[in-house]
Amino acid sequence: MRRILVLLCLFASGMVTAQDMNVTKGDFGFLKDQKEVNVRFDYSNMKLMKDNKTEEAYVTERRNDLNKKTPGVGDSWSKKWASSKEMIWEPKFMELVNTIFSKKRVGVVFQQNSEKAKYTLIVETVWIYPGWDAYVMKEKAKVSTVLKFVETANKQNVLLEITSNEAPGTQFGNNFSNESRIGEGYAKTGKSLAKLLVKNAF
Repeated sequence: MRRILVLLCLFASGMVTAQDMNVTKGDFGFLKDQKEVNVRFDYSNMKLMKDNKTEEAYVTERRNDLNKKTPGVGDSWSKKWASSKEMIWEPKFMELVNTIFSKKRVGVVFQQNSEKAKYTLIVETVWIYPGWDAYVMKEKAKVSTVLKFVETANKQNVLLEITSNEAPGTQFGNNFSNESRIGEGYAKTGKSLAKLLVKNAF
């Protein structure tokens, strides 16, 4: 009986962190026959934690907390945080998007800094919860984004907008890095977006 209750709790936890992806504007028609799509990441309006801190407030608070426990650790962490976008989050998203396209034999590639592409996907991060890991207990990271497809030459023209709410940063074993858990949330976002596009656009 106890085992059944544990399984039910795990199932309920999975339900809570399930990703919700919805089309809020436009359609998929413009993507047909495209061979390359530019990708740009935008963190300018990002909030963090359940109380919606700005990135500056979150980094300052965490850096100070870590430095109080062990001098210098917070400073090292803040450098790691600053590099995590380029080194972890964005590569995770890009890898999963293109992996799904390759597996499904879709003839399109998503590429950062490809201004020659007719269309650009703007991955706008709106909210992040880093989760936590305390050995026997843990909570997944969550990443919410707005995915906007725009004309590269006129980025004000939004052709398709998709909201992705609370993409879970799934953990296998122990993962004590906030940045790595968040990266898994971006991987999940990329995977879910690619599957949606394969089904509706290509």
